[in-house]
Amino acid sequence: MKVLMLQGINLNMFGKRDPKQYGTLTLAEIDAQLREVAKELGVEIESFQTNHEGAMVERIHQAYFDNVDAVLINAGAWTHYSYGIRDALAILTCPIVELHMSNIHAREEFRHRSVFAEIVQGQISGFGVDSYLIALRTAVSHAKAAQKI
Repeated sequence: MKVLMLQGINLNMFGKRDPKQYGTLTLAEIDAQLREVAKELGVEIESFQTNHEGAMVERIHQAYFDNVDAVLINAGAWTHYSYGIRDALAILTCPIVELHMSNIHAREEFRHRSVFAEIVQGQISGFGVDSYLIALRTAVSHAKAAQKI
């Protein structure tokens, strides 16, 4: 089983950017924790981070052709306004789990709305790095259930 972790704009700055909201772990440390859980679950995980919206859309298109079994996405600020990324995600037929380290509903009002909400399996937010780990477990569970159908 192949899982794709998509990391959006500014997330390469984890560990430096607003530690109150995002903690002190770096993106590399988060990816390492994801790899450990993936190993435990017996799945492959690939992480992709970009600050360029078009590159994100192209990677989502490639995920379609690669037949990935599940997608995790923390799109950062793109979550709230990128219809281009939303439309690319809508092409996928696998489970998609949206995640955020901070509780987006307890922050600025513009962060309360996700343009992805209608097309993703679900959303996990507010649990720091655990949001990633919960999202991975959830996506794998849903992907396995979908394979049995």
